[in-house]
Amino acid sequence: MQPSGCSAARVAEEGLGGFGGGLVPEPYDSFMRSHLRYYGYFRGEPWPRRGPGHRDASPQAPPGRSGCSSALPKARRRAGRRAPSLSLPEPCPGAGSAAEPTPPAPPAPLAAPGVLEPAPSAWHRGMPLPLARHRGSPGEPRALFALPSSRGPLPAPRWPIECEVIEETIEHIEWVPPEPEPFCQPTGPHWAPAALGEEHGTIVYCLSPGTSCFTRARIGGAPGPLSSPAAPLEGPQDTTLLFESRFESGNLQKAVKVGPYEYVLTLRPDLYTTKHTQWFYFRIQNTRRGPLYRFTIANLAKPKSLYGEGMRPLFYSQWDAQSRGIGWRRVGADVRYYRGGSGEEPAAFCLSWTARFPHDGDTCFFAHSYPYTYSDLQRYLQALAGDPVRSRYCTVRALCRSLAGNTVYLLTITSPAGTAAKRAVVLSARAHPGESGGSWAMRGFLDFLLSADADAQLLRQLFIFKVVPMLNPDGVVVGNSRCSLAGRDPNRAYGTALCSSFPGVWHLRAMVERVLVEREVVLYCDFHGHSRKNNVFMYGCDGGGAGARLRLCQRVFPLMLSKNAPDKFSFPSCKFKVQKSKAGTGRIVMWRMGVSNSYTMEAAFGGSTLGGRSSHFTVEDLKSLGYHLCDTLLDFCDPDPAKFQQCLSEVDALLRQRLGRELGSGGSWSDVSPSELESSTSGSDSSVTDGSPAHLHGPARLGPSRTRRQPAPPGIPRGGSLVGEEARAGSRVTFPSAARAGAGCHAATGGSQLDGGTSVVSRHRPPLSTPHPGVTGDCSQDTAPGAETKPSRRRGGQATAASRHGARPPLTARGRASPPAAPRCCACARH
Repeated sequence: MQPSGCSAARVAEEGLGGFGGGLVPEPYDSFMRSHLRYYGYFRGEPWPRRGPGHRDASPQAPPGRSGCSSALPKARRRAGRRAPSLSLPEPCPGAGSAAEPTPPAPPAPLAAPGVLEPAPSAWHRGMPLPLARHRGSPGEPRALFALPSSRGPLPAPRWPIECEVIEETIEHIEWVPPEPEPFCQPTGPHWAPAALGEEHGTIVYCLSPGTSCFTRARIGGAPGPLSSPAAPLEGPQDTTLLFESRFESGNLQKAVKVGPYEYVLTLRPDLYTTKHTQWFYFRIQNTRRGPLYRFTIANLAKPKSLYGEGMRPLFYSQWDAQSRGIGWRRVGADVRYYRGGSGEEPAAFCLSWTARFPHDGDTCFFAHSYPYTYSDLQRYLQALAGDPVRSRYCTVRALCRSLAGNTVYLLTITSPAGTAAKRAVVLSARAHPGESGGSWAMRGFLDFLLSADADAQLLRQLFIFKVVPMLNPDGVVVGNSRCSLAGRDPNRAYGTALCSSFPGVWHLRAMVERVLVEREVVLYCDFHGHSRKNNVFMYGCDGGGAGARLRLCQRVFPLMLSKNAPDKFSFPSCKFKVQKSKAGTGRIVMWRMGVSNSYTMEAAFGGSTLGGRSSHFTVEDLKSLGYHLCDTLLDFCDPDPAKFQQCLSEVDALLRQRLGRELGSGGSWSDVSPSELESSTSGSDSSVTDGSPAHLHGPARLGPSRTRRQPAPPGIPRGGSLVGEEARAGSRVTFPSAARAGAGCHAATGGSQLDGGTSVVSRHRPPLSTPHPGVTGDCSQDTAPGAETKPSRRRGGQATAASRHGARPPLTARGRASPPAAPRCCACARH
């Protein structure tokens, strides 16, 4: 099948289907070719051309195919073998062309478990029928997407057709500074240098702007030879810096040299938009050691930034990485963030800093935050697939394909036993591509959850984790700050029915809907980054009007997290107001679907001002957030209600203190609006909505989007009304009880069999606070009395389970009354 209006030459040049590397001319044609090839009928080789008088010598050749050879004989495989994955055949050229020999095919990998060989009618020329192989469950479906495996190359990212991409692979080493990196002294916005632009200097790097909307994508981006956006050097004595950003997550558009060692830089806005400039990541070559360079980014969008409070840019020297093992580090002096003097509206803001390069002729990088690219994620998943231990309880599947055809991965993590009675936890990250700290927090979460730690084993036995580590791979690939290739913010699109425009969030929501029908989702958390507030905090959902217990319970998980990470997480910075402008965010949509504990976790681009520190976050700090989330989840779901009840009482006291008065005669929180409990949410300052996706306005529309009726909320006991912001009194937090211990929940009986058994788990976690100074009260380890527990060296010197819980800071009263002991909270009352 050849699509109308598309010549064979053009299709042959650009490839067929979203799976290959180019245009998508016919979805059904593309799907069937990929499907047949995947199961061994196609090898993905060019079809040989035949002469005008050629006749097929095979007596079984189907009629009407004399003009081109059948691909079926070429797909012959011995038993248990299939064709290479995701390689599509080129279209059959017309008759009359000269015959060409078929190139030899590479050796094919073994077939996967559960795949049967083709039926006898599929084989040509009397070849014997191979025996069927059953190495898995018969009829088990196979994914038709390229997934990372321990063998073979990684699937290459797909780029919009107008993006040029250099062939070099950009990778960075992980490194943690031996000492904290303090904030620099804030300079304030009072100083603003004279505006310098193209008329005051020489353009040394310039990329042409892209098109107005997304049309199609291919591996490697724009075809043909690359242009030369950088000005050539005049000789060895030329000290002009060479800039480059045509690689994953790079986004520098222009560099103007306005002095011997001073440059004014312009960032490329998010593709198919004219705004959202915050993230930056670019490469510099031809450096000179000694001179003091000044760089000024002249088109940032946000009026306030942590750069104005002492944050410094990140710097990477390739020479230092290769010779000394030093990776990303904070550099920069005289860091200033101020409003530009151009007078244009909307106003542009400038970031300016000075720095010295450590070596002559070095290759260096500057970035807004620690980069984590789509290829970084694929390398991680490939290592996971090649690990025989971790891959036993972690499966990697394709949630969907992005607009450009990049795979949105879904990880399911759990122990193999007793899945029917388990509750679910859903986590996601990188809806906003410029918030790379979310990927590092997700990396830490996965590292801990897939480890051999006793708490990790318990979590896998208690819950089924559904993890989407990168919701917006297209935005990450092209270096956007906030948007996808639709030119819109995907974290405002969870309430839409535009699957073709926002496939990642649409399929994530659909997946959660299916999970809610089968089991309870005890927690949803979306990882983000924040550019205006330091520390880590959460946004929750308090719609107002609900019962007192419910409104307090929604604040318990963040409070517990602040106690487990007191030097990073700030509970006073958490906000729970449900704003109309945020109705399309993931946390609010999931909450209205029936997920009581639905949060957005915000990790600052800067660092922490808590616990006596005033320094930037490192990669290990961000990764530790994933571990602390796991730790808090076990505390939150502890069958002993003491910790939950204690935090519930403390939340009640904190809200009374913030309210500044006692409740009314009824003594209920139902009459108190969320606005009285907190000020502005200090959330995103991006526009609420930008209208319909940009590519729907362009000439190359991807196809009509079918309106999907929103499903009714699942009939589960904790769900509430989805109309407006009505009270969801039926929603409540639940704890695993002793009755569920055989299904993977806590129990206080002896014996334990983790990750693979159905016996009772004997993991009883200690209270958050210590009963008396020096007494830990931990019974999580079967150690002899007086035995010394050695601290673990991982997670930055975190102690083992026994010593870690005992070392937690005590719960302080903060002016509250002693918690009542008799009544049980609504959460732990349900079994």
